[in-house]
Amino acid sequence: ENDKYLMYTSPSNVKELQQKNPCKIDIGAVFSHRPKDHKAIQASAFRAEEKELVFDIDMTDYDDVRNCCSGAAICLKCWPLMTIAIHILHRALTVDFGYKHLLFVYSGRRGVHCWVCDESARQLTASGRSAIAEYLTVVKGGESQTKKVQLRGSLHSSLRHAASVVGRFFPALALDNQDILGTPEQFEKVLSLVPSEEVRQLMRDKWGHKKASSRDRWADLLQAVGHLFGWVT
Repeated sequence: ENDKYLMYTSPSNVKELQQKNPCKIDIGAVFSHRPKDHKAIQASAFRAEEKELVFDIDMTDYDDVRNCCSGAAICLKCWPLMTIAIHILHRALTVDFGYKHLLFVYSGRRGVHCWVCDESARQLTASGRSAIAEYLTVVKGGESQTKKVQLRGSLHSSLRHAASVVGRFFPALALDNQDILGTPEQFEKVLSLVPSEEVRQLMRDKWGHKKASSRDRWADLLQAVGHLFGWVT
């Protein structure tokens, strides 16, 4: 409270830094000129020459798939969502892009930051950073769009790996911790993703008349979808 956030500071020595007595230091980019002189430099000449490639993973982005918390709140039941994201992002950045120097840190409030510190990453242009972000983007659509992930045909190796990671965590995270099929309101969210009205109605009829765990209901759904697509007989 009443703290001042000072930007573009660049102390010349330790003593100068101590005089400011900061409670927190945020590391910025490597600029073409001393940051504290930016007002005396022509705007077109003052530019960031290097900056780590940073990904911000916020727990709030997962509010539509978690039932234990919302907003900035985090607990042990939903933290595995961050673990999944770290596994998937780490593989994509190291295998697909060849980066080696990654640092994952708790953001301090509601998620995780990934700092990619390789020289080639630090020197990326704005368009290069946007291209990497677009490559990693699978979820698309706002709150009004029910199905935000569209996967068709043969999957890219990065997506196959992501699916395998999610698959390992799914039973404990989604079915036990988040109980995604525990109530009519919750299982309707899942059924809205099923393309068959016949299967949706079959599940509503079956689940609406008896209490069951999310694991049991998931088994029902897998069996029904399997029959629909000929996966099981």
